[in-house]
Amino acid sequence: MNMHVPTTDTPEALMLAMGARARAAAKAVREASAQTRSAALSAMARHIRAAAPAILAANDADMARSAADGLSPSMLDRLKLDPARLEAMAAAVEDVAGQPDQLGEVMKDWTRPNGLHMQRVRIPIGVIGIIYESRPNVTADAGALCLRSGNCVILRGGSDAFGSSTEITKALRAGLKEAGLPEDAIQLVATTDRAAVGAMLSGLDGAIDMIIPRGGKSLVGRVQAEARVPVLSHLEGICHTYIHTEANASKAVSLTLNAKMRRTGVCGSTETLLIDAAVAQTLLPPIAEALTAKGCELRGDAAAQAIVPMTAATEEDWRTEYLAPILSVAIVPSIEAAVAHIARYGSGHTDCIVTEDQAAAERFLHEVDSAIVLVNASTQYADGGEFGFGGEIGIGTGRLHARGPVGAEGLTTYKYVVRGSGQTRP
Repeated sequence: MNMHVPTTDTPEALMLAMGARARAAAKAVREASAQTRSAALSAMARHIRAAAPAILAANDADMARSAADGLSPSMLDRLKLDPARLEAMAAAVEDVAGQPDQLGEVMKDWTRPNGLHMQRVRIPIGVIGIIYESRPNVTADAGALCLRSGNCVILRGGSDAFGSSTEITKALRAGLKEAGLPEDAIQLVATTDRAAVGAMLSGLDGAIDMIIPRGGKSLVGRVQAEARVPVLSHLEGICHTYIHTEANASKAVSLTLNAKMRRTGVCGSTETLLIDAAVAQTLLPPIAEALTAKGCELRGDAAAQAIVPMTAATEEDWRTEYLAPILSVAIVPSIEAAVAHIARYGSGHTDCIVTEDQAAAERFLHEVDSAIVLVNASTQYADGGEFGFGGEIGIGTGRLHARGPVGAEGLTTYKYVVRGSGQTRP
């Protein structure tokens, strides 16, 4: 793949050139038919499958280098690709190809008393910059969802996944070319120099319309502090599962186990378990037994320690996204206390109540102000694919623009179209 990036330029110059090419490609992508974008996405999925040997070989090299560099087990899990994960990546792109195209959708339509006909119409954002860490599948998800929504994208992946992301990007660009769209609609920053991030945050002389960070707290914090363009934030996932007094015992065990241990390195993994005091003596022991049998370390408050031996939790534990087989446990006196704990320590990501009491469930749904709130379902459903979005850019935890799993719709904005017949304003 020719990324058209001369290696002798400075990172700043390279990024400005990428921004200019993305802006030039944006018109063609915006004006392409839905059928053309779908054809490109289907071609991308085919090229990902065809490139499987090259992608997996690059990933093996990334894994070996990152392990030698001391990357944590949770980050290595995010980095790792295998045939099943690669097929899931291609299938997710296919899912996006099959989604309805929303560009041009009339979101609202009305006529004023003076005869003016007004419409709110969905349009692309333009050029999106995405900065992410470790997970090479983000390369495919981001490229596919940006194209589905009519946007161009500049991807800056983590250095640990550079080889994997490069090979995936080759496949995505091959799909664009096959469908007659400009390859520069999807570009991967071809340098690991950190100065490239600073250049992206500057907006590249107006080329970038929005930045999306996807990674740890330090990355998101830097983007929020330095960006000169709008940011769609994805904060850490300090997710909670609350076992209510009317929880089904079997569900309490299975849901907690899945929410914590299915994959500990994902942002939807439960990091704190809250158990109502009225059922803690009965339910905490089997939950703890199931977790520890899978290798999970428990850190609890004094009440939890009195029921099951575990490490004492510190104040910092309630604020920590472990991304590891570690779970903090607190005994709470009521649903009010559970909601208050989540409000104080949570990150507004994903929180669940386990209960058979419909009134309690509805109260939890109403009072917990997180992007995703669940009843009797694992917090690991915090995933765009599970929502039917064919993947995600991230989980938006802010209150402006998109919240929760950000799929193609979350990467659009709108304009007003007004049709008159000669009206002048008095």
